Amino acid sequence: MRAARKPALTASALLFSLAIPVAGYAYLGALVGFLFLIGYLGGFALWVLVPATPSFAAIRLPYWATLAAFLFLHKPEENATRFFEVLSDEITGVPVPDLTPLMIVSLLIVPVGAWLVAPFLIRRGSGLGYYLVWTLFASMGILELAHFVFPVLTGRPYGYFPGMASVVVLAPLAWWGMWRLARGGRARGAPGRT
Repeated sequence: MRAARKPALTASALLFSLAIPVAGYAYLGALVGFLFLIGYLGGFALWVLVPATPSFAAIRLPYWATLAAFLFLHKPEENATRFFEVLSDEITGVPVPDLTPLMIVSLLIVPVGAWLVAPFLIRRGSGLGYYLVWTLFASMGILELAHFVFPVLTGRPYGYFPGMASVVVLAPLAWWGMWRLARGGRARGAPGRT
């Protein structure tokens, strides 16, 4: 089954793909805004270009594994190693703003909340659910690879940059999810189930 894509749905997805990067830019500067754009606009492009709509059961394991790795491995590593402070001090020069309720809502609650409702939307046959899953996988599998580029931008010898270690787990989980989603949830040689 292919979820219908009405113009309003596509426009809404595109606006969401731009809103999160704009919030990232407003709070954390141009580099972070650009990186968020890679994840969200990349997810939007994949959603448009790869119209697979498998059942949620077909992508459930990589979806939950990717989200869990982000929330329980990657974010704690970034927080413990002061990722944003180091990014600010060594690369961007943009001061890390104080946490405000609006910042927490726009950069954490809205994106993670959207990813958490994606399974419900998919089960209801909404194309928006597939879009959100694509943004999760693109953000975790493509955007997070920036942790391996950041050391080059510091001017120091290449080495660990905060958040880098957990990306070794996070990105492959997202790639697995993208592969399963693109294949319509089919495992090698198995018929698809949508």
